[in-house]
Amino acid sequence: MNRTRRWFGKGDRRVLSLTLPIILSNATVPLLGAVDTAVVGHLDSPHYIGAVAVGALIFSYVFWSFGFLRMATTGLAAQAYGRRDPNGVRAVFARAALIAMTAGLAVMILQWPIIELAMSLIAPTPAVEAAARDYFHVRIWASPATLMQYCMLGWLLAMRDSRAVFIFQVVLNSLNIVLDILFVQGFGWDVKGVAGATVIADYSGVVLGWFLMQPHLKRLGGTWRGIGVLDRVQLAKLMKINGDIFVRTMALTSAFALFTSFSARFGEVTLAANAVLQNFLMFGSFALDGFAHAAETLVGQAYGAERRKQFLWAVRKTTIWGIVSAVCMAAIFAVTGPWIIDALTSIPEVREASYTYLLWAVILPVTGVLGFQFDGVFLGAMQTKHWRNMMLVSVGIYALMAWGAVAMDSNHLLWAAFNAFFLLRGLTLAVLFPTIIPDRRVATMRA
Repeated sequence: MNRTRRWFGKGDRRVLSLTLPIILSNATVPLLGAVDTAVVGHLDSPHYIGAVAVGALIFSYVFWSFGFLRMATTGLAAQAYGRRDPNGVRAVFARAALIAMTAGLAVMILQWPIIELAMSLIAPTPAVEAAARDYFHVRIWASPATLMQYCMLGWLLAMRDSRAVFIFQVVLNSLNIVLDILFVQGFGWDVKGVAGATVIADYSGVVLGWFLMQPHLKRLGGTWRGIGVLDRVQLAKLMKINGDIFVRTMALTSAFALFTSFSARFGEVTLAANAVLQNFLMFGSFALDGFAHAAETLVGQAYGAERRKQFLWAVRKTTIWGIVSAVCMAAIFAVTGPWIIDALTSIPEVREASYTYLLWAVILPVTGVLGFQFDGVFLGAMQTKHWRNMMLVSVGIYALMAWGAVAMDSNHLLWAAFNAFFLLRGLTLAVLFPTIIPDRRVATMRA
């Protein structure tokens, strides 16, 4: 019993209670995507599937550009919470919400150039393009609500309320699924029904998110008056942080785009196999993201309170559990990999190619775990300049390695470069980690 308490104590339960609901809520996201595909997959033409895929790709790219609303809100609100500054916690959300509303309205106003640019780049068939435009012009009206949800999720994570995050995601995605089926299968609204379901679910999510925030607002105290939402110094600080996160996010997106682009150089079968195997990273990220979010919240609160021991404890505990989860995910993939491949594709050539490169996908959680964890640590401490720069360094090295793999006509080397990229993300940040330990940055520390 005493040994059990030594390696699994109250602190471990605290980390897992924060992490497990996030992991479960993350798992609902691909389920929604599968339902979107399934409901149009039973219509009378395959072009509807392509239209939803194209439309979802456009919105993923546009909305992911504003991912800083979730990330910055979590780090800044957690630090304000750690400082016991209730008005500061409120101000962080208010500033993020202001940006979300402004950006959401701007996206709606600029919908014509966005869709025209997207269609010129993607160049789908005429039938897919027409349906994708229908989808786009309906879903675009959800833009302010979608971005507002980023702020709410980030704020709830900062409050360490993973239960609320779980409720938020499950209710939102469940409503979306029900409306998908009703609008498409019941009313026959094809892709417009899928988009309309998302619009209604997103605005409903804003209402639910505000309701879930209320207990924390009451407990925190403070007031919305005089919080200095338009304070120039704080807005400038927020925009700088958001700029760092934006650059880092675009660099990460480019790394994945490079992998897909270079995969295409090896032919359609290899491209398809690599796309299948990338799903292993998506599955593994459910767990790794959960512990990274836990690190972001716990580190942010410790950093804001200037508590060195609490800061180091948060980094150590979340990293240990992150590594445990990564090893477990790799073991599961090693055993179930062939069955997962068979479930994802029925094309014999693609299956065989996927088996050939499976080992690289199996080890991705292990090579990537430090990158996920230090993402959470540096975000929690709001050290976004280091975070941005090390991502740019990692992408640059990876691009050279990937180019070399193509020059040598080796998909194995391309996968090695991809794994090296994830490993570099973690190692480069690990080197800089000692520079952000709180007692090295402030003169006076509380124990």
